[in-house]
Amino acid sequence: MTRTMSIPTVTKTPAFPWGGLLVLASAVFLSVTAEMIPTGLLPEMSSDLGVSQSQTGLLVSAFAFAVVVTSVPLSFVFRRVRRHTLTVGVIIAIGVLSVAAALAPTFEVLFVVRVFSGMAHGVFWSVVGAYSAYLVPKEQLGRAVSITTAGGTLAFVLGVPLSSAVGLAFGWRVPFVGIGVLALLGAVLIWWLLPRVTRPDPVKRSERTHRFDPSIPGIALVCVLAAVTMIGNYTFYTYIVPFLTDMVGVPTAQIGTLLFVYGAGGAVGVLLCGWVFGKRPRRGLFLGLGLTALSIAVLALFPSDPVPALAAFTLWGVVFGMVPTLLATQLMHVASPGIRDQASAFYSTAFNTGIGGGAIVGAIVLDAAGLGSLAWVFLGCLAVSFGLLFVSPALTAWSQRRSVR
Repeated sequence: MTRTMSIPTVTKTPAFPWGGLLVLASAVFLSVTAEMIPTGLLPEMSSDLGVSQSQTGLLVSAFAFAVVVTSVPLSFVFRRVRRHTLTVGVIIAIGVLSVAAALAPTFEVLFVVRVFSGMAHGVFWSVVGAYSAYLVPKEQLGRAVSITTAGGTLAFVLGVPLSSAVGLAFGWRVPFVGIGVLALLGAVLIWWLLPRVTRPDPVKRSERTHRFDPSIPGIALVCVLAAVTMIGNYTFYTYIVPFLTDMVGVPTAQIGTLLFVYGAGGAVGVLLCGWVFGKRPRRGLFLGLGLTALSIAVLALFPSDPVPALAAFTLWGVVFGMVPTLLATQLMHVASPGIRDQASAFYSTAFNTGIGGGAIVGAIVLDAAGLGSLAWVFLGCLAVSFGLLFVSPALTAWSQRRSVR
């Protein structure tokens, strides 16, 4: 009797799309940097535009809340546009609007430009958030997403300090022109290097086995944690330049260098969290938030003593650089695979709500109580974040019990 043996089929893993992912990461870097340019140039912008620093800080809020309000509706409007075409078009819009910001003659015109820039940014994130998942098989998803989101992290820790240094040296309009030109060049590279993709069909409702997904409470907690933490951070960081010059006594000429040191420290923090806390994001968040609280407490208590204040400012850069990456990693740990896209969309909304809310809270507190009170507001938000992080295991266990009833 002849026995037939089946030979297993070897499936070749497709080449990792380094080119496409790197241009996406670069586009994320440029978009986030464009959003945050005003945070490092408040005195220069307010002086040139003839408005108060608290009003200038609202340019960050206008951008962020445009993202929050328009992301979902605009993603619905553009749902039938090819993902590749939409990505290129949005990058072109970001480039043109950045140049328009540089040319704005008044605060009012710049405010309107920032609103439209936020709308373009929201559409951009609605596409980029899932694009990397379309490019790679499931086993490569983690690496692909980490590369794409690294652009946003590097924007916070390097792009903003670098744009501040350029703005302080050559005027606040120059960084906007630079971002605009780079975005237009990036659109060409994206058109050339980014693979075309087809959106997958949505999961059928009939395949759901629970009334609600058991990971939803955990997702909501991470989103609230991100919003509260970012509100605290940007209540203080939006006005960090006047704090450093007026309270710590740093000469204006040294601000660019100091912000660059802050950013370099943040880059170190990103590397540390990737190596040490990649599989344990909650533990890393406890450490990052705890050391951030320590550094902010020093700034709140000893603002006029340059040595501890500047050491604390540098520590803040290192440890807070870990937080956005760890929050996104924690989100992927708690979210069920079937709703990760939705979880990422809500996380982006929460993150930008925190940025815009922080700028507004900072403006109110600055006018009411002065620069010295901003650090204390941040400490209060960090205390709330610690509480949310502490109860997260109990909430996760509760949601799992509820899902099987």
